[in-house]
Amino acid sequence: MPLVHVSWALADNAARPACDAFFREVFGARTAHEILITPETEKLGLDREESLLMIGDTMVIPIAPAGCGAQEGNALGDMLRRSAAPNRWIGIALKVGDLTVADAWFGQRGFKRHYDPGMEAFYFLVPRGQAMGLRLEIVKQDMPGDPRRDSAWRPDCEDPLGIEGLQAIGISAPSLAEARELFHGKLDWPELGTRALPEADCAAFAMADTVLEALEGREQGDAVAVHAREVKGIFHLVFKVRDADRAAQYLRGRGLPLIGQVADRFAIAPEAAQGRLIWLTEATPQGYPVPGSRLHRTTVPG
Repeated sequence: MPLVHVSWALADNAARPACDAFFREVFGARTAHEILITPETEKLGLDREESLLMIGDTMVIPIAPAGCGAQEGNALGDMLRRSAAPNRWIGIALKVGDLTVADAWFGQRGFKRHYDPGMEAFYFLVPRGQAMGLRLEIVKQDMPGDPRRDSAWRPDCEDPLGIEGLQAIGISAPSLAEARELFHGKLDWPELGTRALPEADCAAFAMADTVLEALEGREQGDAVAVHAREVKGIFHLVFKVRDADRAAQYLRGRGLPLIGQVADRFAIAPEAAQGRLIWLTEATPQGYPVPGSRLHRTTVPG
């Protein structure tokens, strides 16, 4: 059940070009595909615009309402406008070989599933309220333009940051005990271990072909604890880089403010990074797969 993409929302399509440009220029993102409003797609009722951006081995998708989605009352457009807030993400997509088998697998574990009309053969959603604010999109089809469809494809690592691949996706949790009950108990994702991060206590789980970091704040006023109460879902991404000092020097050279420790992991301050917390690190925690040799674990039959 490999990771297909990570997505987040923009409230206004006018902000999307600058958002896309930031990730292309700073993270070296490459455009795999664009979904745009044209006279033809507008007639078909297209309600959003999005660029499918590859950062290393990972597809990230900022999505903005457009076309009929720009109108109040459009279901997708309203969802995007509700979801467009700093450090709030929509969720992730995971790929399966058999959607019917996957539906039964999730159903047996007590998860509600949602099918968008007309898309029943392609994907279903596990709403974010079912998984601590992490919306799961379970898909059968490949994304258009996805270079990973070629088994020989590898990211070229020639981006300005020297990104080798995605190391982890972090999610805020009310407690690590609840995270274990959900991610290990219900979803059967093996636990990789625990560690103390500067901002939170962390339990890591093998999620598909990457790692999910469940984060528990230590005080009620901690950023992670506030996120778990008020925002929910994805809190951060972590990318591994070849040379942390070089990456940090590059970012400082662009005048971007950094947080964290270069020797451990560091990030562009979210307010200067389109409202997203994206850590960079040269280190691989014990038990984590090494990006670039992603482990493909199948936890849903088919």
